[in-house]
Amino acid sequence: MPYTVLLTLHLGAVVLSGSLFLIRGSSMLAGMDWHLRGLWRIVPHVVDTVLLAAAVGLLVVLQGQPLSQPWLYAKLIALPVYIVAGSIALKRGRNAHQRRIAFVAAVLVFTYIVGVALSRSTTWWVST
Repeated sequence: MPYTVLLTLHLGAVVLSGSLFLIRGSSMLAGMDWHLRGLWRIVPHVVDTVLLAAAVGLLVVLQGQPLSQPWLYAKLIALPVYIVAGSIALKRGRNAHQRRIAFVAAVLVFTYIVGVALSRSTTWWVST
């Protein structure tokens, strides 16, 4: 699969994944639980699988070695943090307060991952 197709697929999946998380998180913050049922529960996993598959495809096409690039390494470390925080926010949190804190943490980590990807710098928020 050509690089541009994989990159477009990956970027589209990033936008869709983040958007779905924000929508589902807003539902949780509003005290609703529709985000835990039906397609709202399944579609994010499909999108995230596409996102990860496209990322792996990009690494293969570019013959990338993620551990040799600090910014890729940072994304790989931040990804499980985002997944755990998102899981706590949407369903595993013991109470509303814990879920709200986890939601904010997940959004911050997602923002960090996107910032690292766009800047290819682990400290993108620091002006140089």
